[in-house]
Amino acid sequence: MAGHSKWANRKHRKARQDAKRGKIFSKLSREIITAVRQGGGDPAANPRLRLALERARQFSMPAENVERAIKRGLGESDADNYEELIYEGYGPGGVALMLEILTDNRNRSASEIRHIFAKHGGNLGESGCVAWMFDRKGVITVPVPGAPAEDDLLLLALEAGAEDLKQEEGAFVVYTDPDDLHRVREALEKAGVPVEDAALRMVPKTEVKVEGKEAEQLLRLLDALEDHDDVQEIYGNFELPDEMLVES
Repeated sequence: MAGHSKWANRKHRKARQDAKRGKIFSKLSREIITAVRQGGGDPAANPRLRLALERARQFSMPAENVERAIKRGLGESDADNYEELIYEGYGPGGVALMLEILTDNRNRSASEIRHIFAKHGGNLGESGCVAWMFDRKGVITVPVPGAPAEDDLLLLALEAGAEDLKQEEGAFVVYTDPDDLHRVREALEKAGVPVEDAALRMVPKTEVKVEGKEAEQLLRLLDALEDHDDVQEIYGNFELPDEMLVES
């Protein structure tokens, strides 16, 4: 999983850069608005909103932006009604990709995303074409500095209801059933364990190694998809060379 973990770190660095430009704030606002529209404006009673607010804090989204998004979510205007979609496809090297989309124009999004795939050596597929290669999991990232020893952390996590723990690039990663994510996170934090990130993610069952020109092409595809305003999350079953993810 080393390559996949470095990819997560690379995404985090890029999101930090996007935050400086305001792009990530736009995506976070969409998520907050959608979460509020679906489950109300109380984070205690709305797990999706709680996750969105935690991510907003992670990227230092200004409080006024967060408040504005919540108010828009509570409003009665149809202007901010985003449709949630899952796009599936294949990238260079035959890797499987899943995209979480929030859009106010389904046809525009489909056309633009299809063009990005085609331009960078991939192709947008039909619904269900790659979903079977992933499992939906709660994923909690714990930085190694400040964390308990691996065996102690594993015991804490399992007692709280986690399914597994792995040590990846500079962090421990705790995997849970989606319904147990918040309970496990709260138990870890109550025990004094530092939690860097907690989210629901699509975790690949197996990974495909991609190298050389195909790896370079795949990175260009991923960058182009991440830059699209409607793309909220990208999941893939690829493993790229460590040096490419560190340098890129």
